[in-house]
Amino acid sequence: MKRMWPEEFDYVLENAEEVTLEAPAFVGKDGLQHDAINRKALKIRIAEQDFQRIWPLAEARYRLGGKFAGKAVTLIANNPHYHSWHPADGGTADAASDGGVRPTTKYVIAHFLLDDVRDAAVAA
Repeated sequence: MKRMWPEEFDYVLENAEEVTLEAPAFVGKDGLQHDAINRKALKIRIAEQDFQRIWPLAEARYRLGGKFAGKAVTLIANNPHYHSWHPADGGTADAASDGGVRPTTKYVIAHFLLDDVRDAAVAA
């Protein structure tokens, strides 16, 4: 099934940074062998309330349009293989207001696995 990234959340990826997730192979506490990781990804810093809105999209693959056309992303949420890149605290930022109250916005750092997608050509 080809799912497209919901247009209403395009803003989430506007300032995404392309990174490479890297980790050596290791044997976990449970004795299982974990392969080395070397994957392209998008790293985002997003307001916590916006992250809660995209959370239901986690662990599913979505094709992208726009500047990322030909790519697909999967939000890493709880996959044990990618534990190091699970959503994490992204700090806070205080905003200025006219009323003297300084609202604080909490942020989350999250990663999307980034893959190339290719559609099979139909032979004539």
